[in-house]
Amino acid sequence: QVQLVESGGGYVQPGGSLRLSCVASGFTSAHGNIGWFRQAPGKEREGVSCISIYDGSTYYSDSVKGRFTISRDDAKNTVYLQMNSLKPEDTAVYYCTLDTVARDYWGQGTRVTVSS
Repeated sequence: QVQLVESGGGYVQPGGSLRLSCVASGFTSAHGNIGWFRQAPGKEREGVSCISIYDGSTYYSDSVKGRFTISRDDAKNTVYLQMNSLKPEDTAVYYCTLDTVARDYWGQGTRVTVSS
């Protein structure tokens, strides 16, 4: 049974940084993408970043490119999202997702609030 558990959300002032973590368990395939979506109040869900399990290639949305960095620690089955230069518009619930051929999996989400 695949489980994704996020942590690291919180409250930060504009310009600050946070690092989100996603611990994945129950998944053994070498194929798929793991990453992050976010959903702000009143807005549609947005894909933020993902990393290929197979070759480590990465994707970033234009809204976070240059500020966010996704990485993985295979020994810990953990994917990280380092978020720097945070803006109020980054405020959202961030979800870890695993995209496989068979189906998608979602974590429970972690809230990020950027405000002065």
